[in-house]
Amino acid sequence: MIWLLIVSFVWAFSFGLIKGRLGGIDPVIVAFVRMAIATAVFLPFLKPRALGVGLVTRLFAIGALQFGLMYVLYLHAYRYLQAHEIALFTILTPFYLALLDALLEKRFQMRFLAGGVLAVAGGAAVTWHRTDGTGLATGFFLVQGSNLCFAAGQLFYRRLRPNFPDGINDHQVFAWLGSGASVIAGLMTLVTSSWSDFTPTLPQLLVLIYLGAIASGLGFFLWNFGATQVNAGVLSVFNNLKIPLGILCSLAFFHERTDPVRLLASLGLMLLALWLIQAKGKTGNAPVRR
Repeated sequence: MIWLLIVSFVWAFSFGLIKGRLGGIDPVIVAFVRMAIATAVFLPFLKPRALGVGLVTRLFAIGALQFGLMYVLYLHAYRYLQAHEIALFTILTPFYLALLDALLEKRFQMRFLAGGVLAVAGGAAVTWHRTDGTGLATGFFLVQGSNLCFAAGQLFYRRLRPNFPDGINDHQVFAWLGSGASVIAGLMTLVTSSWSDFTPTLPQLLVLIYLGAIASGLGFFLWNFGATQVNAGVLSVFNNLKIPLGILCSLAFFHERTDPVRLLASLGLMLLALWLIQAKGKTGNAPVRR
């Protein structure tokens, strides 16, 4: 669980960087560059002959879904929504995790759903407001598609992980996930983007390198690894923990304002959700062990 917490802090800090430093850059190109850098970070650890074609194909597909398509949809939503609206709409991810896990495991557990509901409430406590403006519906469905891709990818990876050969660790296969994400995002840049308009400044290049190597590379690797160590309910809570943490980072580093009472209420609901889900941790959907 410590890995999920670390990544939650890293991603919370990334909210301000994306909104404040990468404005004007094509979001599909940003998605491709981030995942290409993340893939390059893990290429030295890759063992191409250690996995069969079947496992490589499934890892490639999971990466294309969880990271590639997710990022394309998520970053594209910034064209239609404000950052706080995107934060609001991402709080539905725990529902997708709980429902998809119930479908995959062919069983329904009320405490996971209850934890997901509390996690959603925790996110809503700090982000809920009236939303207006053109493109709201388009942005909403883009974010929901992104949420669904990220939720499904986490669960598919948890189920695939026990099939790895002995001696193969998570960092030795991450480049396959990143390759899938890079290919899907790269193909989409050929259709939707103009590379001639990609003229980032030096500060923007540095932000892209940081986001690719740390937030996307180490972040996604540690997140998927952490997802194999916890049950689906705990995973659903951490999917929303980044919302109040993101606001804390915005207050501390990017000088934004928020309601401290609502922020404390959000964190309290997150902790309550985590306690509820772990209260009967010895039963139900156990974590996948390495």
